[in-house]
Amino acid sequence: MVVLNRIYTRTGDAGDTALGDGRRVPKHAARVNAYGTVDELNAFVGVARLEVGDDDDMDEALSRIQNDLFDLGADLCRPDRERDAQADHPPLRMVPAQVERLEIEIDAMNAGLEPLRSFILPGGSPLAAQLHVCRTIARRAERLAVELAAEEDVNPAAIKYLNRLSDWFFVAARVANNGGVDDILWVPGANR
Repeated sequence: MVVLNRIYTRTGDAGDTALGDGRRVPKHAARVNAYGTVDELNAFVGVARLEVGDDDDMDEALSRIQNDLFDLGADLCRPDRERDAQADHPPLRMVPAQVERLEIEIDAMNAGLEPLRSFILPGGSPLAAQLHVCRTIARRAERLAVELAAEEDVNPAAIKYLNRLSDWFFVAARVANNGGVDDILWVPGANR
């Protein structure tokens, strides 16, 4: 259980922060950038939820994703998976089932959509536009996690989740655009 009785601690005033294992690193460290971008994505998902309206299924799916993103942040803030696996109470890690759930949801949403014949410009409905913003932030978080994984240990399920999540947002944006009917299609060279 998390208890936050004091919001500011002053411990980061010198430009460093604590990871989940207590180790202090600079606030610009690759790991902090990765989980900080996941936090940013979570905030944008919250903004997208404001546009859901009466679509309870979409709201529930976005709520699940927000919870998963907290799980993902908890995973990324713990640098030593091998040591953590030996702990009496292993810390929270992303698991393949979370990736698989996204795949199932993507397939279900995509089944009702016409195949794409062009790339889509971000926009359409307000919800679709917000979901496209979420998609691009998910891609940035994925790039940062992959960059981190080139230097340090990162849970492969965390990277797979981010990769699948950006696909989820893309398909969800098409659903939010009246099942793809209101997608704005790219017209190559239209303004030459």
